[in-house]
Amino acid sequence: MALKVIKLTKDTPILPFHCCDEDLNNYLHEDALNYANDLMAVTYLFVDTEANKTMAYYSILNDKVAYNPSNRTIWNRINRLVTNKKRRKSYPSVKVGRLAVSEEYMKQGIGSDILTYIKVKSVTNQECGCRFLTVDAYANVTDFYRKNGFEFFTMSDALDSTRLMYFDLKTVKEQIDNLE
Repeated sequence: MALKVIKLTKDTPILPFHCCDEDLNNYLHEDALNYANDLMAVTYLFVDTEANKTMAYYSILNDKVAYNPSNRTIWNRINRLVTNKKRRKSYPSVKVGRLAVSEEYMKQGIGSDILTYIKVKSVTNQECGCRFLTVDAYANVTDFYRKNGFEFFTMSDALDSTRLMYFDLKTVKEQIDNLE
């Protein structure tokens, strides 16, 4: 398998892709380019160039982690991650808007590899300040995100169809710094 990561543009052909979630399929085939054109999100395709198929994709967009008075306990935990003199009422983040793996490539660790790729790219490219990754995870995939280091912002959304989760990118920066 030969892998290529491609940023979706108007000239990018979308090769065959199908995952088990129609919303994720529809986003790639119908919405991703519109989000890019409207400067709302950027989508990256992971293409198996030998099979001529899209293995997976993800979309990212800017976000922020903001103070919510109803979740003081969680905010205090997040705030303690940041040096006292740098504490604010909100922190810059990048949201993983969509992440999907094609059915035929599932159960191979590709989703976790993509999250690692996003984490490392967010820290090493650093085109803008970004402390956290966030995601509105479908309730049925929260275990996947937890296994990849994400935590819940609140328990008040425990019965919702999506759960707001975050990951502190400072941990990745520290790991990279320790390698150098």
